Amino acid sequence: MTRFGSSPRTLVSLFLFLLLGPMGCTPTGNAPPETPDDTVRNRPAVEAGQTYLTAFDAEIDELLEQMTLEEKVGQMTQADMSFIEDPEDVAHYFLGSVLSGGNSDPEAGNSPEAWREMVLSYQRRAVSTRLGIPLLYGVDAVHGHSNVEGAVVFPHNIGLGATRNPDLVEAVYRATADATRATGIPWNFAPCVAVARDIRWGRTYESFSEDPDLVAELGAAAVRGLQGTDPGDDGRVVACAKHFIGDGATAYGTGAPKEELPDSVFEGSGGHEGTEDPVDRWPLDRGDARIDEATLRAVHLPGYLTTLEEGVATIMVSFSSWQGKKLSASRYWLTEVLKGELGFEGFLVSDWAAIDEIPGDYRSDVATSINAGMDMVMVPDKYREFFETLVSLVEAGEVPRARIDDAVRRILRVKYAAGLMDPEWSPETDPQLLGVIGSPDHRTLGRQAVRESLVLLKNEGVLPLAEDRQRIHVVGKNADDLGNQSGGWTIEWQGASGEINEGTTILEGIRAAVSPDVEVTYSLDGSGGEDADVVIAVVGETPYAEMLGDRSDLSLDEEDRRVLERTFTAGAPVVTVLVSGRPLLLGDALDRSSAVLAAWLPGTEGDGVADVLFGEYSPTGKLPFTWPRSMAQLPAPDEENPAFPLGFGLGY
Repeated sequence: MTRFGSSPRTLVSLFLFLLLGPMGCTPTGNAPPETPDDTVRNRPAVEAGQTYLTAFDAEIDELLEQMTLEEKVGQMTQADMSFIEDPEDVAHYFLGSVLSGGNSDPEAGNSPEAWREMVLSYQRRAVSTRLGIPLLYGVDAVHGHSNVEGAVVFPHNIGLGATRNPDLVEAVYRATADATRATGIPWNFAPCVAVARDIRWGRTYESFSEDPDLVAELGAAAVRGLQGTDPGDDGRVVACAKHFIGDGATAYGTGAPKEELPDSVFEGSGGHEGTEDPVDRWPLDRGDARIDEATLRAVHLPGYLTTLEEGVATIMVSFSSWQGKKLSASRYWLTEVLKGELGFEGFLVSDWAAIDEIPGDYRSDVATSINAGMDMVMVPDKYREFFETLVSLVEAGEVPRARIDDAVRRILRVKYAAGLMDPEWSPETDPQLLGVIGSPDHRTLGRQAVRESLVLLKNEGVLPLAEDRQRIHVVGKNADDLGNQSGGWTIEWQGASGEINEGTTILEGIRAAVSPDVEVTYSLDGSGGEDADVVIAVVGETPYAEMLGDRSDLSLDEEDRRVLERTFTAGAPVVTVLVSGRPLLLGDALDRSSAVLAAWLPGTEGDGVADVLFGEYSPTGKLPFTWPRSMAQLPAPDEENPAFPLGFGLGY
């Protein structure tokens, strides 16, 4: 049962919270920085038989009675800001939500101030309507408020999974909530609680682990960080567990047909070109999970059970299918299991244009998904067509009015819980709150998250690096590239190489860590290692996101192999630092390196890598995924003979 359910523990916990205020545990060891106390707002009393969300139902029922069909359908409609043809459409169509997708930024730029003003401009239009219902503005702040310039970009979930530290994960997501709410955004499409079971998948780095128990533990911590006890408190946001269900279990070769995807999917991404597999279907993303229900429940449901227990207010439904049927069309999973069996009382939102992938024409797609239990539909560029279609379906009796009322009631529950319906709420957020973005506390937390995420795979006594070395030579494309070390979902949907944000590269962190007597040199191509005391080769992947990141071969690319060959030939001990969103096949580089450090996608605080290299922090990270020995072991690496087993990690 969820915190929005009627468990006695829930009611007792809520009573204690309202009576005593928020109470946090005291983490031990490397504790994350403290965060400010929440501000508890006035709430209706939760009476026996009620839940925290249903405590608002009397007010919601009164509001529903006042709403026209068009106003209700508008609440179920979510448009992407970059596709809103006329800003007045927010009021004209009574939109319940606007989102900024990965490439949807303010026209004035990506500064915190521009983001705040953009969100406020849409909120002002929403509250100008007859009923004045605010928007639930949403964004993918999946590793920090990562579309905003100057915001700290934390390690992606795969790195946080390596920390195995729920207190740290909670603190990271709490900092993300602070930054997100500061720009006026109350809804974050996070955390991802997928259990990735094939690391060729382009979303592997969004998964905490292949281990469902670890995903369940850290997913719950993320929700605590985002929502706290009350998503309407200062600095808190509405969380969204995603993508329900089995998105990490799709079979290779069953991904979405490229030609059937809407153009909005590839807006600003370079289209279908550049993918490694020049075929008509993506290998894994949006594919079909061909597993039985017992396996689906045992492996891929635990992350939802724990996030429900923590009170997650929204859940995003997966693009993918289970046994040939799109989840967005599955009444069994959305209504019978999630809302019925599990008692979920928040609302369900579709993924980006996901209903377009349901077989049939658009009218039948809308009817199928809404009747299956979808409450809000992300229709980035088709919001007008969706609105008119759903109104027509209700008027024709093809979608029951009771289903519409249920969906809108759930959406309004979350808006009340987020504080948007409080009489004192105003869209005019305090601009001074923007000071939290990129703050020293956030950077300190980011650095801690990086150093705890690093996994030492091999060490022949070269690490930690001694202070008396005269020259350290650094090589490779990921050594001095903030974009590469941040990965996808950073400033842009697919991410980008180069100086795309503020932060510290790994090379800059190394230079800052050594004394003035130590010479640190750098070459991109691996040359110049002769006479160095040690060479640090920083290699791996360049940014990608979801489908464009699907790969058939996880070997190091040709550029990295050439860099490493030049490095090994120079004769100095080589420390290989791998920046990647998943385990990669190192080939003979594993044997020829004196040390190997998996750094995942560390984000903007590259000095956390230097902390471990120079022994300021002993590596504690443990592998969240089994590291395969060869491609022949995929999708499921041989547990008896992997390169490195799940949970492996050396220390000093």
